[in-house]
Amino acid sequence: MSLHQTSFCFVCSHLASGEKEGDELRRNSDVSEILKHTQFKKVCRRSGRRVPEKILEHDRIIWLGDLNYRIALSYTETKKLLEENDWDALFEKDQLKIEREAGRVFEGWKEGKIYFAPTYKYSNNSDTYAGEIVTSKKKRRTPAWCDRILWHGDGIVQLSYIRGESKFSDHRPVCAAFIVEVGVSDDRLKKQGLSTPNMKVGAEERLSSRTSYF
Repeated sequence: MSLHQTSFCFVCSHLASGEKEGDELRRNSDVSEILKHTQFKKVCRRSGRRVPEKILEHDRIIWLGDLNYRIALSYTETKKLLEENDWDALFEKDQLKIEREAGRVFEGWKEGKIYFAPTYKYSNNSDTYAGEIVTSKKKRRTPAWCDRILWHGDGIVQLSYIRGESKFSDHRPVCAAFIVEVGVSDDRLKKQGLSTPNMKVGAEERLSSRTSYF
């Protein structure tokens, strides 16, 4: 999709599951395949502007979903850090963080700092992680931040990154809010009496001051 002179792409994916050593490489491969093989039809051509046909050709990209990256610790080690609310120590062992820093996946992408508990795996309709009670031990998984939101492109500022507490799934949902700059044509700027050297207007300038979204 496009907003004024800026193209946007939203990718929602469910990557390969599994918490065995090496499963993270399957997830990396999924990301690579999605980027390589996703092709958009040549529609809605705009004069003087190339229409993106691949994901990374868009100006602003949001990638979200169950990315399934796990924490590279045992269940016991993870549970201990969870009980201490030591998110920083847990995040040091987060597979997505490790793989990104090694340049094996999502190179050049960004993610906001995580200040919330791992979002997977919960017992049904419960605040308890699966495996913590006798009836759920067979479904035990090491808790992890499987559900993530990343972005790519300039002019994107994240305002919030939080998890929700809906209990209808074994995951907890995550959501994020952003301010995103968009390119505006000379003609539109002149009509609205606006002027900016880089021809961009921040989203906050486009919203009515009387409108509340939070």
